[in-house]
Amino acid sequence: MTPDDHADEREEILSQSRSNWLVDIQNKGLRTNGLIEGGRRGGAGPSDDRAFMLGDRTVMVPTFNGPAVSSPYSLVRTEKGLTLQYNGKKLMYVDPVARPKFYDRTTKDGIPYNKIAVLHSSDVLASTVIQSCIRWAPSQRCKFCAIGHSLEAGTTVAMKTPEQLAEVVQAAEELDGIKQVTLTTGTPNETDRGALYLAECVKAIRKVSRLPVQVQCEPPDDEALYQVLKDAGATTIGLHVESFDEEVRRRMMPSKSAITLETYFRAFEKAVSVFGRNQVSTYVILGMGERIENILEGCRRAAQLGVYPFVVPLRPLQGTLLEDALPPTSEYMEEAYRNVAAILAEEGLSSEANQAGCAKCGACSALSSFEKWGTSEVGL
Repeated sequence: MTPDDHADEREEILSQSRSNWLVDIQNKGLRTNGLIEGGRRGGAGPSDDRAFMLGDRTVMVPTFNGPAVSSPYSLVRTEKGLTLQYNGKKLMYVDPVARPKFYDRTTKDGIPYNKIAVLHSSDVLASTVIQSCIRWAPSQRCKFCAIGHSLEAGTTVAMKTPEQLAEVVQAAEELDGIKQVTLTTGTPNETDRGALYLAECVKAIRKVSRLPVQVQCEPPDDEALYQVLKDAGATTIGLHVESFDEEVRRRMMPSKSAITLETYFRAFEKAVSVFGRNQVSTYVILGMGERIENILEGCRRAAQLGVYPFVVPLRPLQGTLLEDALPPTSEYMEEAYRNVAAILAEEGLSSEANQAGCAKCGACSALSSFEKWGTSEVGL
């Protein structure tokens, strides 16, 4: 079933809708009622979620976390297919993104491909190349992070070799038509912070694929490593600050917050000089008690340097220190999205112009919709 199969129903729903369903469902999650399988629990990046086609857009929707259990949004099976409902009222027909074909294969050394890399959204291959982090001790870890849980559960391996990654990328491109690759890492040390290993992984991928690749790590001490990553074949880079509010950083990231905001801004400037404007991004999580004026000030300063601030709502993941936290309200997120979209427009930045990574994918955020529609109502 494709989005066009239910175009009439979708248009009727949109004309009747008075709220931003995309923002709301990413905050409140979705009760799947056992109607679909799959989804990813634990790990780095977006987890406890499932990829769906909502209209003509791929969206990552929380399905396993606490808010999803009591969400007003639910899946119901009808004769025509799965429908998304809100408190029993049909909103639209939806389709879960199909399980990729490459998941059925194993590497030459016998490891299932989906322990090496996973499908994000509908066409993004993602891998945490080093699944451990020096900040994972309970007193030091980022309270929203679940990087260690998938390793504990045996659903991944501690370190993916460059050869394994290249093998999986080649298969995923051939079998499932992936369009981009995102490589992130736990922080292995306080000097290069994983950048050198990411470079080796990108070099191996470049032997088999020309797909755009984003690398993600903490700012390395040696600024020359940005050029090393670029020369290895990385297309874009993500330097994830997580929050521009210092009090939130100290409270939510007791170890990582030792990397000052000024260090991040210096890193942004250097990375942009290497990768170019709009090809450097930073993850910004909202809903952790921040002062919104601090967030907007940080987003503006980053954007002025040419960095895309990828704003997302807090996802309270199972097993994290924030698993019982409440996500931000949809009204709060809508206002934040509108303000950040205006900043992006002023600085000539966009998700469309970014070539790879979270900003390009956009499935975990509604920001790109606000880029397109500005301050008007944004629907699915």
